[in-house]
Amino acid sequence: MPKSMNVRVTTMDAELEFAIQQTTTGKQLFDQVVKTIGLREVWFFGLQYTDSKGDLTWIKLYKKPDSVIKKLKRRLSKPPSDSEDESDDDLVMGQDVKKENPLQFKFRAKFYPEDVQEEIIQDITLRLFYLQVKNAILSDEIYCPPETSVLLASYAVQARHGDFDKSKHSAGFLANDRLLPQRVMDQHKMSREEWDQSVTTWWNEHKGMLREDAMMEYLKIAQDLEMYGVNYFEIRNKKNTELWLGVDALGLNIYEKDDKLTPKIGFPWSEIRNISFSDRKFIIKPIDKKAPDFVFFASRVRINKRILALCMGNHELYMRRRKPDTIDVQQMKAQSREERMAKQQQREKLQMEIAARERAERKQQEYEDKLRTMQEEMEKRQSELTEAQEMIRRLEEQLRQLQEAKDQLEKRQNELQAMMIRLEESKEMEAAERAKLEEEIMMKQEEVSRIQTEVEVKDEETRRLQQEVEDARQRQEEAKLALLAVTTTPQHHHVAENDDENDEIPNGDVSRDLGTHEGIIDPVEDRRTLAERNERLHSQLKVCPDDINTFFEENRREMWT
Repeated sequence: MPKSMNVRVTTMDAELEFAIQQTTTGKQLFDQVVKTIGLREVWFFGLQYTDSKGDLTWIKLYKKPDSVIKKLKRRLSKPPSDSEDESDDDLVMGQDVKKENPLQFKFRAKFYPEDVQEEIIQDITLRLFYLQVKNAILSDEIYCPPETSVLLASYAVQARHGDFDKSKHSAGFLANDRLLPQRVMDQHKMSREEWDQSVTTWWNEHKGMLREDAMMEYLKIAQDLEMYGVNYFEIRNKKNTELWLGVDALGLNIYEKDDKLTPKIGFPWSEIRNISFSDRKFIIKPIDKKAPDFVFFASRVRINKRILALCMGNHELYMRRRKPDTIDVQQMKAQSREERMAKQQQREKLQMEIAARERAERKQQEYEDKLRTMQEEMEKRQSELTEAQEMIRRLEEQLRQLQEAKDQLEKRQNELQAMMIRLEESKEMEAAERAKLEEEIMMKQEEVSRIQTEVEVKDEETRRLQQEVEDARQRQEEAKLALLAVTTTPQHHHVAENDDENDEIPNGDVSRDLGTHEGIIDPVEDRRTLAERNERLHSQLKVCPDDINTFFEENRREMWT
């Protein structure tokens, strides 16, 4: 039984482990990985490993076709039983993988689309590209200006955390997130809190955006960066000048050693006729046969092999994009559209539910605010009602005291009247008795005057309190109406009307009986009776002193005549 080996494949967001045989090919391992993660857009990706010299390289998926001479040499040099054996350069164990246990591989994007929105079909493809590009930007493998970095960070936060919610995403929420390249943070004198606030300001603008849409927006911005999707190789020209060769989806570019952003020479795929290498020498032949070939030199033959492989893969994708989609790709796009449409509908439904919930919460908050206002209004009206009731109680007590004083005054007046009658009838009594009676009458007169003064004071106080009570009654009535208004519906406040209006009644003659309530005391009549009594008593008090003085004068004249 063939000996097995353990391998670990690291994607951008997961680790996978497999057991492979000595005869497992790179293609078989690759197929196992894409099947496990559910990826169908396999043409963008590859398996990367570190070789024995410490360089990153891509695993070979297919056998390299042998030339006729090489096949003949192999047939002549091997026994008949082995004459049909193939080369093993596509086997995982036959490649220059660094010997570890388990063997380490990285599943990465090897080729990049020209337009992410047009070419990326599956969400898993989108996610893998997004994570790889974001990691390259944060590690400064792809240069990104500060302003663009902040905008990209806001899409990254939207993709990770969803919509910004002030109640959940308070200050310091992003403290543990890696948002910006360290170079950007070092370039500007801003604190981490200030950077987070800048990102949050943009993040708040993306409300309602799907996570996948946020990833797509991130890539749409990132694909315009100069270093996006470019594989750089160190080369030298014929003058031994150090340069950079950049291989990307659109062609080949030559850069100066100290500037990876601005290409000095460009070779679009559409203008390249042939690329080849011999040993360390690499040759680019333009379609225009009159144009000179571009020749450069790599440090090792292995580098030229990698350059050629990347050129072939990018050129193949370049040509494929300009042809009609295959049946498989058409089916994938149709399925993706259906899935995204279903997801969008689900999202819209969710948004409607969220909006409905927010409306309900706002309505509930309005009810709570209204209830709190009603409660405060009720407490205020209750306080006013209590105050009015206290005022009425004080008035009733004052009226009682006034009535007692009036009763006492009336009693003293009657006593004085009796004395005056006795005085009038006692013309024949002795002078001493008559003087004593006159003295008693004078004392009674003083008492009546004193009581009269007290009654007048109490009467004035009563009038004042009556006015306050009227005001209090008015406030009490208003308080009751207001209390009723905030605690009940206003339907029963309306005067009963004829609901069944009939415009056809002759001459418009309509009558309705009004109910009578004989048992109800008329407060207006009570107030009128009390006022009349007070007025009558007040008039009597005013007349009483004059009558007494006149009576005394007449009696004095009679006594001395």
